[in-house]
Amino acid sequence: MNAGNHATHESRDAATRAAPHLSGLPTPALVLDLDVLENNLRVMQERADALGVRLRPHVKTHKCVEIAERQRGGGARGITVSTLAEARVFAEAGFDDILWAFPLNLSRVGEAAELSREIELGVTVDSHAAVAALETAAARFSVWLEIDCGYGRSGVPHDSDRVVEVAARIARANRLTLRGCLTHAGHTYAADSPAAIAAVAEEERQTMVDAGRVLRAAGIEPGTLSLGSTPGMSRVETLAGVDEARPGNYALYDYSQTRLGSCSVRDCAVTILSTVVSAGDGAIGAIADCGALALSKDLGPDDPPHYGRLFPDLAGGELGDDRVTSVSQEHGRISGRYAVGEKIRVLPNHACLTVAQFDHFEVVLGRRVVDRWKIRRTRD
Repeated sequence: MNAGNHATHESRDAATRAAPHLSGLPTPALVLDLDVLENNLRVMQERADALGVRLRPHVKTHKCVEIAERQRGGGARGITVSTLAEARVFAEAGFDDILWAFPLNLSRVGEAAELSREIELGVTVDSHAAVAALETAAARFSVWLEIDCGYGRSGVPHDSDRVVEVAARIARANRLTLRGCLTHAGHTYAADSPAAIAAVAEEERQTMVDAGRVLRAAGIEPGTLSLGSTPGMSRVETLAGVDEARPGNYALYDYSQTRLGSCSVRDCAVTILSTVVSAGDGAIGAIADCGALALSKDLGPDDPPHYGRLFPDLAGGELGDDRVTSVSQEHGRISGRYAVGEKIRVLPNHACLTVAQFDHFEVVLGRRVVDRWKIRRTRD
């Protein structure tokens, strides 16, 4: 370590020791471990580099400019969003290559046209109706064709003649450019083993390679071939023939990802700090302020289901046996014995939905609160 780095670390350590303790936060609070976050970002960037693809992270998971800036600084090229409101927020923050990876909402074409005049905004289509709406708009658009690799949610079925038909219509249009083709193997989340995840990820890769081949044979340049999910990126063996990957959850991870084998508990960067507000004398079970508006209603992967796992204490580390067994809007029922006023720390099942319940992250180093980062969760 050189003298400059040593001084920097000493300064950071001193600032951390002087910062307020996690236990003093009002609750419910969304806690982000900075060391864990930065390690997650580094590891995934290295993974993408080793697989030979560009990393275009999906920022819907964190909706946070500070995190996206760290992703970009680490080597990510472009970002992915799920709403036009997210695209606008990140454009205002200086991001100028944004893929709106959601089937085009025809009620938002005018707004998309306005933003497309300012930045490189990719809009996603899977139908002739969506292409027609873009053709009639007085703007140039970078268009991405969504292909369904077997998930069955949205996208043109990969084995359908419509892949070529829709792509050809985009390519013929005067003000449209076929920027790329994308897919999402969301069914990796239903896989029951690491080998099964790897198999789905390989099918996803092959689907995009085949789509590129079919379009080129039809005289159409497919543009960027884009795929990716966090489980898939954790297990895929090769991405030969693919240009970019779009995982999102990896920045934070969550309990469901630990069960899929994408990460360990110690890789989970986000937890909920909560306070016990009601407990019967000597009774097992209590109520804390970690209801649905903190943890969401995602039941996670376990049987019996629950809404989050508790750590034994505020230090984090390994999980304990207690769970959030039920939720209403603000109430979270927890197993185990707790006293009124006691603080607990919960690992959520689904980080993306949990983050969307909060206005900011409480950023910590260890158990010291060192910053607060805004979550840009607007839908306007």
